[in-house]
Amino acid sequence: MVRFGVTGGLSAIVDFGSLLILRYFGLPFEVAKAISFIFGTTTAYMINRRWTFKAQHSNKRFAAVVGLYGLTFVLQVGISALIFYSLEGRWNELIVTTIAFVIAQGIATIINFIVQRVVIFRIH
Repeated sequence: MVRFGVTGGLSAIVDFGSLLILRYFGLPFEVAKAISFIFGTTTAYMINRRWTFKAQHSNKRFAAVVGLYGLTFVLQVGISALIFYSLEGRWNELIVTTIAFVIAQGIATIINFIVQRVVIFRIH
């Protein structure tokens, strides 16, 4: 659990940092979030597979991770955009972006941990 948390923290830094940089360069929120999600989840998968769950490469496992990340991609981008556009204009953009990120990331983290622990890293 601790390793998953550390991995999640590092991946969240990659994701959120990328989101802020991409927004700074003018990308629309949902495009920036989609790209930052890819950076963050790629980081998470690489670290989780090798360090958190100490699993060997498996094509079945990789396919399951792609499916899980597809689901969490839709959830994260959708929830983030919904919250961002609902709060836009109420506070400054950094606060709104942070709130949207934290809520969507929290939901995705819970789903990811449960599915990876119970299903994906038990696949051989």
